[in-house]
Amino acid sequence: MNRLFHVPMSPFCRKVRLCMGEKRLEVELVEERYWEQDPDFLRRNPAAKVPILKMDGKMMADSNAICEYLEEKYPEPALMPRDADGRYEVRRMVAWFDDKFHHEVTSKLLYERVNKKLMGAGYPDSGNVKAGAKAIKYHLDYMAWLLDHRRWLAGDVMTMADFAAAAHLSALDYISDVDWNRSQVVKDWYATIKSRPAFRAILADQVPGFPPPAHYADLDF
Repeated sequence: MNRLFHVPMSPFCRKVRLCMGEKRLEVELVEERYWEQDPDFLRRNPAAKVPILKMDGKMMADSNAICEYLEEKYPEPALMPRDADGRYEVRRMVAWFDDKFHHEVTSKLLYERVNKKLMGAGYPDSGNVKAGAKAIKYHLDYMAWLLDHRRWLAGDVMTMADFAAAAHLSALDYISDVDWNRSQVVKDWYATIKSRPAFRAILADQVPGFPPPAHYADLDF
């Protein structure tokens, strides 16, 4: 059995889970409190980061490396285009969300509001929260611009880029930090991807002390 060491609200773990779900790969989820620096965890990944996927007798780290490994090993259904230009654009968009969006939004909102409490690291920094709340507006507007010109974020078909974006936004939606009324096209995109079977396990996640909003698992939100 494949085994994924993860944190439920981590967008990087969620991205791997979505890719595995889309490819119908069974996986056992093992919640990992990475901040406790458990020796067994550090042996699995000395970088002390999640996700870690145990598959085929190997321990694999880094969400992008894992997702591309899954794409090469299980090419159907495809989450990467066949042409070089298309693959470049998917990788660019994945990097956008996992780097720029993560730094400017996810780390300022989710990490301040949720991770700090779980880790016992004090109270949210109000300056970071304000910065994240301002930055997400820019990112939602950029997504709206893309979706006005394309069916999906990286082109005319759903790809890994859409799962990367949805992984971040679903975690932020859990704490009601996404203004879905800002853009109807972004809301429609999220409703479409949220309705896929791969999303079911994600929407069932619960974080003790942080109940999700009523609309979180609603497919007709």
